[in-house]
Amino acid sequence: MLRSLFVLSLAFALPAWAQTLSHTLPNGLKVIVKEDRRAPVAVAQLWYKVGSIDEQPGKSGLSHALEHMMFKGTPNVPSGVFNRTVSALGGKNNAYTNRSETVYYENIAAANLPEVLALEADRMQNLNFSNDEFLNEMSVIREERRQRTEDSAAGKLWEHIYLNSFTKPSMRAAVIGYMDDLHTLTAEDLRNWYRQYYAPNNAVLVVVGDVDAARTIQTASELFGGIPAKDTPPRNDLTEPAERAPAYTETTSAVTRQPLIALSYRVPPLKQLDDNIPYALDVLADILAGNSSSRFDSRLVRGKQSALSVGASYDLLSREMPLFNITAMPAEEVSEHALIDQIRAEIRDIAENGIGKDELSRVQKRAYADEIYARDSMSAQASLMGRLETRGFRYTDEAEIRRRLQAVRPSDIQAAAKLLTDNRSGVVVVKPEHR
Repeated sequence: MLRSLFVLSLAFALPAWAQTLSHTLPNGLKVIVKEDRRAPVAVAQLWYKVGSIDEQPGKSGLSHALEHMMFKGTPNVPSGVFNRTVSALGGKNNAYTNRSETVYYENIAAANLPEVLALEADRMQNLNFSNDEFLNEMSVIREERRQRTEDSAAGKLWEHIYLNSFTKPSMRAAVIGYMDDLHTLTAEDLRNWYRQYYAPNNAVLVVVGDVDAARTIQTASELFGGIPAKDTPPRNDLTEPAERAPAYTETTSAVTRQPLIALSYRVPPLKQLDDNIPYALDVLADILAGNSSSRFDSRLVRGKQSALSVGASYDLLSREMPLFNITAMPAEEVSEHALIDQIRAEIRDIAENGIGKDELSRVQKRAYADEIYARDSMSAQASLMGRLETRGFRYTDEAEIRRRLQAVRPSDIQAAAKLLTDNRSGVVVVKPEHR
């Protein structure tokens, strides 16, 4: 759900002289720098437009595995030195991979930003890991999969949500990859992936902090400008039908005492700024489960006490067809199917009867208040700009998207609820193994 990103995305009102500048280098790297002078720190995020939806059958987990190997050194910066350098400068760094992107980030004293950017520019073009390091890291990744997916009820649930909802391999596979593939990936597979997708014209650099925007763009140009652009491979065809026969699957987990359920609907993403339904879907997620006064919380958790928890999520900005996901845990003595029926009844009530202006107003006022109180995260500001730029929009579209979220009407919410039909749906149930 994008609203939580917007909640964290804005800075406290900045001085009038603070500015945001962007520039695309001749090699295709887009650089965005936002000045935020409240503290002498800066956040740098380097977004590569490659994730699990770009992978092929038998090679799942490539993007995530390469993320790990990006810390294994270059001829200039041996394995482990990147992290030690950032730490010695008093900063923090990490990375993550999702379905659409791989992102590397550093939080650093603003004065040390050029040194961090130099490290990123070096590993954009000079990654050089050994076969032994690859084999060691793949053991780490397989253990990570065991902990986060196979030994986690929630992890199993989310993996099966995508397996159950889609038919194309690139849409179904987990970001971390299937265990069989994690045993057969080779070091050369990762090197080829790096050569194909790690290029300036397939990346966006975002900096937010106590910096001079023009000078920072010049620094980025000097560090990254000499890296050649590449021809990236054709992207996978991610199109899937929104409507098909309802899908249902069950699995088990030894680490939960109560069943976990997911009810997922194939819905449209935001493709252009004047689309109405995606904004309404985003607000609908808040109406259903955004806070303690939402419908699921007030009616199912506290009212009927049929659920221990119910959540809803939707990704407004998505390269592929997103899912409107509802996840829940039934209360004791309540069957998973009974709770699914109650969830569907709440959606059907909105589809048939709509919502009142007061209910919508409460959600929108709460969202606006949350935005005001949370205008304090440089990382979130950078993250939203990066997501917009890598998913087909511009960072300057943020204000218009927020405006349109606040302009959603009750009739839009009703139309969005009408999209959540059985022929768009999939159900996943994770049951305790002892049952």
